[in-house]
Amino acid sequence: MANKSIYDFSAETLDGQPVPLSNYRGKVLLIVNEVILQLNALMEMYGDLNFTVLGFSCNQFGLQSPEVNHETLNILKYVRPGGGFVPKFPVFGKVEVNGLNEDPLFTYLKETLPFVNPVIGDMKKLFWSPIKVNDIRWNFEKFLITADGMPLKRLEGKIRLLGSFPELFISLCKIGSFVMSEICKGRGLFGFNANNTHVLCLLTGM
Repeated sequence: MANKSIYDFSAETLDGQPVPLSNYRGKVLLIVNEVILQLNALMEMYGDLNFTVLGFSCNQFGLQSPEVNHETLNILKYVRPGGGFVPKFPVFGKVEVNGLNEDPLFTYLKETLPFVNPVIGDMKKLFWSPIKVNDIRWNFEKFLITADGMPLKRLEGKIRLLGSFPELFISLCKIGSFVMSEICKGRGLFGFNANNTHVLCLLTGM
């Protein structure tokens, strides 16, 4: 899929309306195949800096998301994660991220950012076929997309967006391009380019 970006794809809203991902041109994106509380925290920190999360539901991992699309927001609010949770980012309709009927967006993401972990997981809990080495292993896998629509980093579901884990990875993203920053441990997460335009320093682990 050479010369493509995520702007060549679309997603469906929970009520079945198509949304071109080119609508998010100029934003840094985090595409996640499940919705968790920490994603709202990211939006609170970075949502005003040309950043947004795009959430997708999937029922291919242990059949944990059997609800139909019109039930999704109530499931999030009252069951998983519950506690009145209301996402502060777009949540799209359920997709298959692996297998014969996988969504073209996730085919593109997986081919662009191949998986490096050879362990597939417990085959009894994986509900798709055929199983391929680049498949998404479980819920909460994340794809970091630059502001020009190019996949930059793939993060396993076990990596927490907030909190502490061994690998620190910070990317400075700006409209039209990205530049890798040095590893840092502080909270100095924002910068400005020569035109005094905000540059988003997106923390995927701290």
